[in-house]
Amino acid sequence: MAASKRDYYEVLGIAKNASEADIKKAYRRMAMKYHPDKNAGDKAAEEKFKEANEANEVLSDPQKRAAYDQFGHAGVNAGAGGGPGGFQQGNFTDAFGDIFGDLFGGGRNRQARQEQHQRGSDLRYEIEISFEEAFHGVSKTIKFSAFSSCEPCNGSGAQKGSSKIKCHTCHGHGAVRIQQGFFAIQQTCPTCRGTGQVIKDPCTHCRGEGRVHKSRELVVKIPAGVDTGSRIRLAGEGDAGEAGGPAGDLYIDIRVEESALFKREGNDIHCEAPIQFATACLGGEIEIPTIDGRVKLKIPAETQSGKTFRLRGKGFKSLRGGGTGDLLCQVNVETPVNLTEAQKKLLKEFNTLIDEGGKKHSPRASNWFDSVKRFFGSVQK
Repeated sequence: MAASKRDYYEVLGIAKNASEADIKKAYRRMAMKYHPDKNAGDKAAEEKFKEANEANEVLSDPQKRAAYDQFGHAGVNAGAGGGPGGFQQGNFTDAFGDIFGDLFGGGRNRQARQEQHQRGSDLRYEIEISFEEAFHGVSKTIKFSAFSSCEPCNGSGAQKGSSKIKCHTCHGHGAVRIQQGFFAIQQTCPTCRGTGQVIKDPCTHCRGEGRVHKSRELVVKIPAGVDTGSRIRLAGEGDAGEAGGPAGDLYIDIRVEESALFKREGNDIHCEAPIQFATACLGGEIEIPTIDGRVKLKIPAETQSGKTFRLRGKGFKSLRGGGTGDLLCQVNVETPVNLTEAQKKLLKEFNTLIDEGGKKHSPRASNWFDSVKRFFGSVQK
């Protein structure tokens, strides 16, 4: 170990009761500040960097720290050093593992990255269905191409009767250590790609990948109530993973065709129906469409054009169990066309009788004309 006689706690700028996290944080700060790559040719910075390494090596080890707290430098000089200046490559790598781990593939998360690397890709497929199919639900058969597990080698990538062996590059660790000056970083092994194993005799069918690309056919059950933008996840139906890794997922994106009769708003269905003038005046019954078939709708007397009638429970089912929507039918009074002379004569007589009644028969029209008169009267003033 270097012959530094400064107090290690003083070197790192921490108290004697500092926690392991405090020690690690202080050391990281010192190492980044005085690293030789950032201070080329600065001997003083280099010495401080070595001094910080020495202090961290002792204080980050519970046994060495206890010996140092009891006996000072004499308690750790005998066997604390692991190289010039007391700098051990493993300690430095551990201190910066959270910084370089995600970038270089080494450290504590190697297993997680290894699984992520082997997992197959997720796939996306778009299905177009009719308005009626979205209402009732439907099963659709889809065809697509994807990676599937190789049957001859059962997804292992190795010839039948063969097995994987320890990687000769990383010796089974799945990562290799690269020394760059004072830096020692871990990187995913380029030979085994983090698995720690390699295939001695690759399968000739899949060439050691454990999967092959081929056409697939799948029946997809689409539940009632879906809408454009709905997505169905089929776990494990995506690309097969490499060398026996888990498969990805298949996502089915739904697109619903527009209907000539209906429009959807949430779980409610809207439609329009024309009614005759006489029906609007006297009342009656009309037939209106629903997705389940025709139903009769009672029209009360004196119904105005644009009136909306609600048929409860005739809408879409909720995908999340929130009940069923309604059917809302708006009736519009249809003006008769292609009238005969006799029909026109009767309408003129009817209109005369209506005019004689005034507000009694046309309250909305009378109120509207009164509002117009008041408006223009206030403008003239």
